[in-house]
Amino acid sequence: MKAIAFQNPLPISDALSLQDVDLPAPQASGHDILVDVQAISVNPVDTKIRASRQPQPGQWAVIGWDAAGIVRAVGPEVTLFKPGDRVWYAGDITRAGSYAQQQLVDERIVGHMPKSLDFAQAAALPLTSITAWELLFDRLGVVQSNEPGKRASNERLLIVGASGGVGSILTQLARQLTSLTVIGTASRPETQAWVQELGAHHVIDHSKPLSEELKRIGIEDVTHVASLTNTDAHYAQIVQCLAPQGKLALIDDPKLPIDIMQLKRKSISLHWELMFTRSLFQTPDMIAQHRLLSEVAQLVDAGVIRSTAAEQMGSIHAANLKRAHALIESGKSRGKVVLAGF
Repeated sequence: MKAIAFQNPLPISDALSLQDVDLPAPQASGHDILVDVQAISVNPVDTKIRASRQPQPGQWAVIGWDAAGIVRAVGPEVTLFKPGDRVWYAGDITRAGSYAQQQLVDERIVGHMPKSLDFAQAAALPLTSITAWELLFDRLGVVQSNEPGKRASNERLLIVGASGGVGSILTQLARQLTSLTVIGTASRPETQAWVQELGAHHVIDHSKPLSEELKRIGIEDVTHVASLTNTDAHYAQIVQCLAPQGKLALIDDPKLPIDIMQLKRKSISLHWELMFTRSLFQTPDMIAQHRLLSEVAQLVDAGVIRSTAAEQMGSIHAANLKRAHALIESGKSRGKVVLAGF
């Protein structure tokens, strides 16, 4: 099968950073389904793993953690899917990824694809949807509203980096499924317009002090913060903006240590979200991601949530993936970058 892989962690500018190769096709067993990959999207985790993972000598590393495709075969313990099903998933960081024509994935972290989307539009959503959903409902403990989109409560969510992949879906989930006042941050006119279009009640500029930007729109503080990027750069302002007994959740990897003692005076709680935790540790509730993806698919088909695919970079091969990685690493992407077909 065709695949895009590497043998050494290299800068994306290096000719060998991602290469077109031919690898043996995998075989389904146990709870695994074998998927013919139709489309993928690229996430920051892809660039981080490409730049740091060292395969065994002579071995190829295949990465990629967002895909939509068609089930080709199923293992003997599979009960949720059958050959021919259209599926979407983010996969497992410890296994071979989606930069390949065929991929094995555990059925418990796979969902049925939305009927209303094509493969490219669908591939944009799994990883970010799982991350945003778990962050909002599992980590921050926000309760879904009986009157979605209406601000019945006095709770206020600040999303730092709202125009990126996770931010684009988190903004929609928070606006459509909760009673939170949603404030997104973005620093450029085009990304600010994108966040507004996705449903944020307010958009502020994170290149300026967050506390001053909140006061500019008449908000004194917030009860929840989702810090999705550059947490170390914004940390002091985040602590200042959070109300006493507020909650902070983050997904990025701060380059500098953050001082959690700053949270004590306000009794602020700190929450990490990593969507790979359930598959990494084979947790008893691993199937929650199957259910989550199925629910998001229903929301998409009902027109409540939209795909966040923002740029399609052509078919799936090394040259196009290098372009996608370079864009992600530039920090200037909005929404999701997708590729479709081999």
